[in-house]
Amino acid sequence: MLQVNDLRVYFRTGGKQLRAVDGVSFSLEKGKTLGIVGESGCGKSVACMSILRLVQSPPANYAGGEILFDGRDTLKLKEKQLRELRGARIGMIFQEPMTALNPVYTVGQQLCEAIRLHLPLGRGEAKDLAMDLLRRVRVTDAARVYESFPFTLSGGLRQRVMIASALACKPDLLIADEPTTALDVTIQSGIMALLRRLRDETGMAVILISHDLNLVYESADHILVMYSGRVCEYAPADALVNNPLHPYTAGLINSRPSGSAGLARLPAIPGNVPSLEDKPAGCPFHTRCGHSDGRCGTEAPPETIYEGGHRVACWRNR
Repeated sequence: MLQVNDLRVYFRTGGKQLRAVDGVSFSLEKGKTLGIVGESGCGKSVACMSILRLVQSPPANYAGGEILFDGRDTLKLKEKQLRELRGARIGMIFQEPMTALNPVYTVGQQLCEAIRLHLPLGRGEAKDLAMDLLRRVRVTDAARVYESFPFTLSGGLRQRVMIASALACKPDLLIADEPTTALDVTIQSGIMALLRRLRDETGMAVILISHDLNLVYESADHILVMYSGRVCEYAPADALVNNPLHPYTAGLINSRPSGSAGLARLPAIPGNVPSLEDKPAGCPFHTRCGHSDGRCGTEAPPETIYEGGHRVACWRNR
């Protein structure tokens, strides 16, 4: 369904070129979930928003690669063709529902606007569909929420409204960008269970973007690990978590909290993520890596592909 090949998205600011997404490749089949993880600023949101060309150009420059959705390169589509994809065949749950939802319109007004933009329905039919969508995402008092303004709702309810809006036209692909941000653990669990149920019921593909590896591992079939705009590792979820081949992936896994850890301090990856304005030469992780040698600081490692499609970009595995 989706094939991203060598995607490069750069920004120019202050006379410098910032390589936000620097040669990212991945694929996704219908009915499957791809988890994309990494620290803030690693390029995961920019890469996925580029699928629908939601990163404005300028300031962004789609410098290379292709994004094939059902065989069509979305980077080459005209704006009218993109509008036909957005919300209809590709839905998106944005990172912060309070800013994604318009505070001066009711939930019902916003849902119906999205529905009538893509479907030939009258006002009454659109309202019936909107109410059905709210019930489908387990909003218990759908009539009240339909008439409510977003700022009067809890974070969990706002997130369910966002999911309902994204599912309004039965998309083939759903991009969920940090869908549980700022929600407590119980609500997080409910939102993720809801997304899994909807995926299984509809057969849609899902891209789940998060910095929480535990959350992604529970839902994803494959996991892509990004660092400083590049892919470190890509593998089936079990293979990646049980046998990480990149030091950065291993560091993320080791720093996950567990019930048996108690109050013990979690191991952390030393150092900081490099600025996009001052990326180091070679492997971008080498300044924080305990296995780094001379070549890591001068040459970017090519990808090595192992059995089962396990990909890793690390000199240690050459």
